Amino acid sequence: MLRPNVTALIIASALFMENLDSTIISTALPTISADIGSDPIRLKLALTAYLLSLATFIPISGWAADRFGARLVFRCAIAIFVVGSVMCSASSSLAEFVVARIVQGAGGAMMTPVGRLVLLRATEKSKLLDAMAWFTTPALLGPMMGPPVGGFIATYFDWRWIFWINVPVGIIGITLVTLFIEEVRAEERPPLDVVGFVLSGVGLSGLVFGLSVLGQGMLPLPIALGMVAVGLVSGGLYLWHARRVVHPLLDLDLFRTPTFFTATVGGSLFRIGVGSIPFLLPLTLQLGLGMTAFASGSLVFLSAAGALLMKMSAKPIVARFGFRTTLIVNGVIASGCIAAMASFVSQPGPIAMASILLVGGFFRSLQFTCINALAYADVSSQRMSRATSLSSVAQQVSLALGVAVGAFVVEIQRASRGGHEILASDFVPAFLTVAAIAVSGLVLYLRLPRDAGAEVSGATVRATRTPVASA
Repeated sequence: MLRPNVTALIIASALFMENLDSTIISTALPTISADIGSDPIRLKLALTAYLLSLATFIPISGWAADRFGARLVFRCAIAIFVVGSVMCSASSSLAEFVVARIVQGAGGAMMTPVGRLVLLRATEKSKLLDAMAWFTTPALLGPMMGPPVGGFIATYFDWRWIFWINVPVGIIGITLVTLFIEEVRAEERPPLDVVGFVLSGVGLSGLVFGLSVLGQGMLPLPIALGMVAVGLVSGGLYLWHARRVVHPLLDLDLFRTPTFFTATVGGSLFRIGVGSIPFLLPLTLQLGLGMTAFASGSLVFLSAAGALLMKMSAKPIVARFGFRTTLIVNGVIASGCIAAMASFVSQPGPIAMASILLVGGFFRSLQFTCINALAYADVSSQRMSRATSLSSVAQQVSLALGVAVGAFVVEIQRASRGGHEILASDFVPAFLTVAAIAVSGLVLYLRLPRDAGAEVSGATVRATRTPVASA
């Protein structure tokens, strides 16, 4: 059997591809729009078709993994994503590009939750923390590497090469999964909850897409709010439906597991803060401080270096202090680093800015590793596929909400002074707001017992010598 970190890296190669692809495209958007003869705003709307596809198919990922096997579905997801990438590179019109992004989204929707499921089923819980440290690193590396890589390719090469990067990565990923990852099928194969699939698809698409366009001002406000409203209504109908079927598509009973509830809800609050960074930080550096896209992307990349430093430190830190203490202390530090980005508007100097990004990348990565490992600490193997689907849904909604909240605060700040241009000072309240939301998860972490997730953290001996806090 492969070491857990090797298994995690094999699976994470596909997730790195997905995260890199999303941020690269945003950087190259003006070049793509000019080449295919479309307005940049319309093309940006087309890119959000990826979010619609993602939100629609994520809920069905757990059922597909149970029905057809997690390894098979994961390989198919990579293949679909690669096919969508090739279609993007061959697009010569807006309509073709939209279709290609929908295909990519269908593959991406399966890659993250099913890839995590493959890792969970192939890894003992005592080794899960190390595996998650390696697994979550690409999720942070992709968004950091995307801007400089995308800017470089779009500037010095043809933008179509952006999508061809995914082809060799995808082929290598499929090959390695086929050779080294064993198939572990679920004993129970429940029928597809068709009504739940429709309700969850409409609900999540409305919420994720509506919040995204609301945050970036790509559609008129009434339309964006209407989509969010449709999403909320459909989501409410799903909650009513889920209580009346034996095998709901999204198993909400998982929230009765304290560690899963805390990691998912507390993690969602933290992700709102982190999800706003790819939106707020480049705008702060470019619009507020006048940096070029390439310069700001290169500076943001320092957060990835901090994330890389973390992967060797997560296990000993959590083994020493346990999940509860680590999440509380580290959550304060990580949220403080988000708030510290507000100081960039006063131009503290490159060394200070680089230090904040480097340290912030380390502690954000450690927080994500703890959240992702704790979520599955007490989930049985029979319910693991449903847990990965539900967790992935929460992640997508919280990341979209992060962009919406950050953009909303910036817009309120600009409107309050009656100006039309965005000033550097407009970003200060936004960073402070999302940092406050990120740190609010402490309310949930404080309720964890001191030995929460001890089987995963390895802090069992220490936990038994410490009085247990009431849950």
